[in-house]
Amino acid sequence: MRWLLALLCFTLSCAGHAATAPASTAATVDKVLVEKAQRRLHLISRGETLKSYRISLGKQPLGAKQYEGDKRTPEGFYWIDWRRPSEKYQLSMHISYPNARDQAQAKAAGVKPGSMIMIHGTPLDEEYPEWFFHTLDWTEGCIALKNADMREVWALVKDGTLIEIRP
Repeated sequence: MRWLLALLCFTLSCAGHAATAPASTAATVDKVLVEKAQRRLHLISRGETLKSYRISLGKQPLGAKQYEGDKRTPEGFYWIDWRRPSEKYQLSMHISYPNARDQAQAKAAGVKPGSMIMIHGTPLDEEYPEWFFHTLDWTEGCIALKNADMREVWALVKDGTLIEIRP
């Protein structure tokens, strides 16, 4: 009788896990689209939006990043080129900013273009809860999501994925 109970528990456990498995097995994310004005990040597969998320941007959200320290989020075409867990922001995925165009514009202006633009989560801070950050543009130029959303993006988006950031 115990083996029957164990088999039932195992079967229910497997069925529950299968129901919560991400739908990414059927569709692969081939592009990340960020629409700054709408504060949305979309995961795209073959031209179809699979999922969308609310995002926060740099403290100066209007306009493309021009130089290091301007607190703007870049605009253009880039790649997700590496990732790592972050002590400050949970998980983080690096955006290949600056591209050749960004470097040329910064050089012509005599400034540094900046670097270390990431998609990352929200800090865990006892003084400020996660919802506090979620409604603000608070980063230094990065793209931030709620931590649960960032875990989903981390699982669905592979290194080498194209990211387009629109105004």
